Amino acid sequence: MYNRIFDIDSRLDEGMFLFGARQVGKSTLLKDRFKDAVYFDLLDSDLRKRFQRKPELFKEALDNYPEKTLVIVDEIQKVPDLLDTVHSLMVEKGLYFIISGSSARKLKKRGANTLGGRAIPETLFPLVSAEIPDYDLSRAIQNGMIPRHYTVGNAVRRLKGYVEVYLNEEILEEAAVKDIGIFERFMEVAAISDGEIINYENIASDCGVAANTVKAYFQILYDTLIGYEIPAYRKVIKRKLTQAPKFYYFDVGIVNYLMGRNNLRAGTPEYGHAFEHLVMQELIAYLGYNDKKKDLSYWHTYSDIEVDALLGDAKDKIHRRCSNQAQDGTQPLFRRASGSKADSGVYRPAHTKIREYRTHLRVRLLQDALGR
Repeated sequence: MYNRIFDIDSRLDEGMFLFGARQVGKSTLLKDRFKDAVYFDLLDSDLRKRFQRKPELFKEALDNYPEKTLVIVDEIQKVPDLLDTVHSLMVEKGLYFIISGSSARKLKKRGANTLGGRAIPETLFPLVSAEIPDYDLSRAIQNGMIPRHYTVGNAVRRLKGYVEVYLNEEILEEAAVKDIGIFERFMEVAAISDGEIINYENIASDCGVAANTVKAYFQILYDTLIGYEIPAYRKVIKRKLTQAPKFYYFDVGIVNYLMGRNNLRAGTPEYGHAFEHLVMQELIAYLGYNDKKKDLSYWHTYSDIEVDALLGDAKDKIHRRCSNQAQDGTQPLFRRASGSKADSGVYRPAHTKIREYRTHLRVRLLQDALGR
């Protein structure tokens, strides 16, 4: 059991949507933090079938509970019609709800009730380094930070199973695409593009489909919570900036599996790419868990000047790199830069104050890097 740093107790009001990709630990967290809650697990096939046939049974099961009783409904995408009853129980009986799920796509597709703003959306991310007492950077870079993948020496078979279940249950069963083979190929090409500026036409050419189809495929990854995009920063008018977003899978282990990177070695370009993804993965979790109101973006000019991560109005800038030229000759470095010439739109890492951190990416270092 890991001590998750997401302070779910303080975030909870009368309702919460807790989203997160499969196996990031949503159910484990909820059972650990809310032992006295009324709990419905919709992965239980018998329970799911009963509620699918007669949704009123759900209401009847909660009729005798007092106001402010906390009710947890896990894997709501299995029976999204229950959200109408949840809404009614929140309004009429004053019950509190945590609704968890791993696919916003299924809820959107079926026009599910969003509870009239009474439930705040939150996200649980894969593990972060601060949650692991004996954090092993190389293992994190190779296996990723999904709990059951990080814990084993070699996660290839578990990653293979993870991707196969995703394709079968999220894509094939839901008839999300016409050709599952092409979508599988798209996932591999998207992995090659991980951390890079999206070029829809090039990816479409590699997959043998139209660019609009590729855009729809990316949206499926976003809606099923296994991918996200980082938009380009657009507020600088004196420089011509790239406008397309960057793409990231939600966990570096997924990227490694799809690209066949099974034995990453420090000092290689592949290791560096995986390390850079891990830094961004931790940064995104940090922003999510600390309720930061700053948008995350990147900055890239057509003359190839780049800042990997900008927060809000670009006063906080992070440039990440992996190098085998650290003091011990092997460890990559995490770099934070500030003081760019904002008036000219130029970012010059060689002429700015740079602080270097070793790669054990504790959240306390990220907080320091962001000036918190």
